[in-house]
Amino acid sequence: MALLHSTTGQLGTLAHDFELPGVDGKTYTLSSFANRRSLVIIFMCNHCPYVKAVLQRLIDLQNAFSGRGVQLIGINSNDATRYPDDSFGNMKTVAQERGISFPYLFDKTQETAKAYGAVCTPDLYVYGEERKLLYRGRIDDNWEHPEQVTRQDLKSALEDILAGRPVPNEQVPSMGCSIKWKTS
Repeated sequence: MALLHSTTGQLGTLAHDFELPGVDGKTYTLSSFANRRSLVIIFMCNHCPYVKAVLQRLIDLQNAFSGRGVQLIGINSNDATRYPDDSFGNMKTVAQERGISFPYLFDKTQETAKAYGAVCTPDLYVYGEERKLLYRGRIDDNWEHPEQVTRQDLKSALEDILAGRPVPNEQVPSMGCSIKWKTS
């Protein structure tokens, strides 16, 4: 397991469009979420221990913020040939077993991950209504022990965005397993 940290990202840049299949049988694009006030794009996968550790927190955030116009989207860009745990079929199983309450999309070509500059799982991008990048950091300060979390960075960023306050520029990068890039 190669531990990587997300890059800081260029705050203010626009979200990249995509067209990806979801585990629910629908195809999603960026415009599928045009009516949402904030969009949280999370590059994630099935097998990464970092994602497994925080998945319930992400589900809880979606459930808590959905009625306030926030939409989380999970995107799996891992090479499913070399990492069969991350196949589309296994994504469907994980989504059902874990009760993922947000669209979970498959980036088979890895073009979406490359467009965003994603490097690890989980890797987060948070956009406001104009789809400009406002937050590019971690979920909280303790991925391993949720009972020991003292700073909920993603939740605080979402509260700032919804209240019309600026999100602090100092953002702690997310960390996780490297995205499993295709070799050819």
